[in-house]
Parts: sequence; structure tokens; C-alpha cells
Amino acid sequence: MKSFLLIGQSNMAGRGFKHEVPPIYNERIMMLRNGRWQMMTEPIHFDRPVAGVGLAASFAETWCKDHEGEKIGLIPCAEGGSSIDEWSRDGALFRHAISEATFAKENSELAGILWHQGESDSQDGKYKEYDEKIRRLFHEIRTELSVPNIPLVIGGLGDFLGKVAFGAGCVEYQLINEELQKYAHRHENCYYVTAKGLIPNPDGIHINAMSQRIFGLRYYEAFRRKQHIHDPLPNEHELVHDCHNRMNTSAENTYIALEKFTLGKITYEELLQSLS
Repeated sequence: MKSFLLIGQSNMAGRGFKHEVPPIYNERIMMLRNGRWQMMTEPIHFDRPVAGVGLAASFAETWCKDHEGEKIGLIPCAEGGSSIDEWSRDGALFRHAISEATFAKENSELAGILWHQGESDSQDGKYKEYDEKIRRLFHEIRTELSVPNIPLVIGGLGDFLGKVAFGAGCVEYQLINEELQKYAHRHENCYYVTAKGLIPNPDGIHINAMSQRIFGLRYYEAFRRKQHIHDPLPNEHELVHDCHNRMNTSAENTYIALEKFTLGKITYEELLQSLS
């Protein structure tokens, strides 16, 4: 099984509203939780009670289409609101991510690192030290995990920032994007993904559910092509439609039915009927 480490802040963890998009269930997509691989459901992260749809589900669903019969594992380690300083080597977030990825490597091959962070550093001139800090961070992660050449995919910040609600303070997001692009262009096996055209929740800072699906597709294309993605993909909505309309397997339908029953959404008799 190939596995991917998910790190950064809330837009990697996911804050898209679950009711706004169809769910993705795929028995070949696993997530690491409580030391065990289990079939992915969203939210993949649970850094906050408000965790929701992130980019990793559509990334993984699209990966599965290109890797028939193989499994993919997601290692959720993003933390909402975290600044780049909180990802320093001696900090809890770094140590937790290394611990989880090391554990995952016992029975999977670590194939990539997905990063999205920067909103917390988009003010007060923090961009001036951002390049130095991410260079150190990414070097230390690769070194600690003994994966010096592992692909690193980093996403840009949305153009909706710096305007309204909770995102109003992120006035230097464009400068952070410049630092992210500079790093990606200067380092091997690192690919930048644009957030152009993505839409936020009403809070003005978190990417909404449908745009998270699109962002995941862009991340995957960067990983697959080993190229930067500086513009939206031409067929994004068609690809999202495919993610949402794959025919579920018998095992997935059983899982869905059991989940609905456990959440009180169907009766025991309806559960038995769906399993018959």
C-alpha cells in the first residue's frame, strides 16, 4: 500500500461542509486512526469538532483510478490554525507527524507528502522569514523519515483571502504564495498547486467542500505529472462528477449501511433489508 502524509493547517485538515457534496466511499482508500488502517470516511482529520471535507479524499479517489487493485493510505496530521513556527522540529506537530508516518511505514510505502499552510502567516510581515522556515521544515521531515527524494506537493492560498470575515486579516497571502512558488521551483520533487478560482465558506478563510474536491484533483495531477499546476484543470467538474458517481462495491454498501444505522439514520429493520 502507498501512503501519503497530510500536514499543514485547517485547509489541509478540511473545513468543507459535508452536506454540500456527495460522500466518497472506497474500500481501497484507508486512513490511519488510533494506530490502525480503516476505510476512509470524512472527516479524515479530527483536529477540531468542526472538521469536514478536505482535499485528500478526491486526491485518493483519483489515485485509485490510476492504480487498479492497489490501496492508498492517508496519514492525517494537519492542525487547524497552526503557524509555520508551530511546525518546528522540536514542536509537538512535527513530532506527531514523524511518529505517525514512521508507524505507517511499517506496513506501507510512504509515497508523498501533501502540505497546505500559510493563512496564519499572511500578516505582519511574516512572509519575510517563510522561505527559510519551510526550507528547514521540509528538509527535516525528509531527513527524519529517510525519504530524501519523496514528492512534496504544496498548495497555494486562495484569492478570496484578505477580504471578509475570518479571512480579512490574511492581507499578505499573495506574498506567501510567492514564497511557496519560489520554494517549489527551486527544489527537486516539489510541486506547487494553484488555488485559483476556489471558493470559500461564508467565513472567508476555509475552502468550501466542492472546491476542496477540485483542489484534491489538482494536487493529484501535480503528483502524477510531476509538474506544477499553475492554472485550473480544464475538466475539473467532470472529474469531480466521476469521484462522486463511482459504483460502490458490496463491502462499501455494507459499511455505508452500518454507518447509517449506528448514527440513527435508519432502523435495524432497514439495515437488515439493505444487507439482504
